[in-house]
Amino acid sequence: MALIIKPDLEHLRSWRDVVGDALPDLECRDWDKPGDPESIEYAFVWAPPPGALRTFANLKCIFSIGAGVDHLLKDPDLPDGVPIVRMVEPELTQGMIEYVTMHVLRFHREGPALEAQQRDRVWHELITPTAPSRRVGFLGFGVLAQASAKILSALGFDLACWSRTPKNMEGVASFHGSDELAAFLARTEILVCLLPLTPATVGILNAELFAELPHGACLINAGRGGHQIEDDILDALASGQLAGATLDVFQTEPLPAESPFWTHPKVTITPHIASVTQQKSAIEQVAMNIRRIEAGEVPLNVVDRALGY
Repeated sequence: MALIIKPDLEHLRSWRDVVGDALPDLECRDWDKPGDPESIEYAFVWAPPPGALRTFANLKCIFSIGAGVDHLLKDPDLPDGVPIVRMVEPELTQGMIEYVTMHVLRFHREGPALEAQQRDRVWHELITPTAPSRRVGFLGFGVLAQASAKILSALGFDLACWSRTPKNMEGVASFHGSDELAAFLARTEILVCLLPLTPATVGILNAELFAELPHGACLINAGRGGHQIEDDILDALASGQLAGATLDVFQTEPLPAESPFWTHPKVTITPHIASVTQQKSAIEQVAMNIRRIEAGEVPLNVVDRALGY
C-alpha cells in the first residue's frame, strides 16, 4: 500500500517525514519517483498535471492538499469513481479565521484611511461605528466562512451569508439562491468571498454584483482568483462604488509585476496566504481517512463532483 504526494510548496520538514510519523506502515512516494503505479492506492496532491492521476489504476482516494478542489475537477481525465476528499483541518481553518477577522476589522475601523493620513502627516479624527452597526456579508458559507463568522459574531457584527442552499447559524441572516442575492448584497457593507470555484461562481465578482452593494462597500476575496473580474474591480474602485479591496487571490499567480493592483492606493495584496495547509494537522486528517477506508468506512469531507465542492 502506497501514497503518492505532490505538494505545491516546499517546507523545512518534508511531507514524506510527516506522513511517516502518522502512517508508519504506509509507503510514501514522491511525485517524480512513483515506482510501480499499480501499487499506489492513495494520492495526496495539489494541481497534478491533467490525466496524471488516471495512470494509477488502483487508487482508492484522492486527497487535496488545500481546501479547494477546482485544481482537480478541471482535469477532464480525472479517474471516475474515485472519491475526492477536500482538506478540512483545524490549522487551515484557524488561519482563515485570523485573516478574515483582521481584514474585516481593518476596513471597519478605517485602517486604510488612517494609514494614508499617517503617510501625509494628517491629524484628523475618523469616527467609526461599533461592530453592531457594521453589516458584513459572506459570499459562500462553508466550513471556513462559518468558523470566521463565529468570531465576528462574538465581536457583535451584523452578519449575513449567501449560499446555494439555506444555512442556519445563530446571529447570521441566511440568503440563498439567485433570487436572494440582490437582497443580500444590498445590506452588505463589507463583502467576504469564500465561495468554492465552480462553473456557477466563475466571474461572480463583477460590475453587476458590485453595483448591488451599498456605495462605498469593501471587498475581501480569499476564495479564488477565478471569482473576480479584475478590470471590474478597478472600475468599481475608480468610481467609489468600492471603497477598498483586500485580495489574496488573482486570475494569474504570481501576480504579474505590471498589474495595477500592486500600486493601487485602495488595494491590499496578499500572496495567496490567507489560509495555508499545515503539515502535521493535515496529515492527521489524511491518516484518519485512510484508516476509515481500510476499515471499510466512507471517508469524511468527500467532494460532490456535480456541485464542485
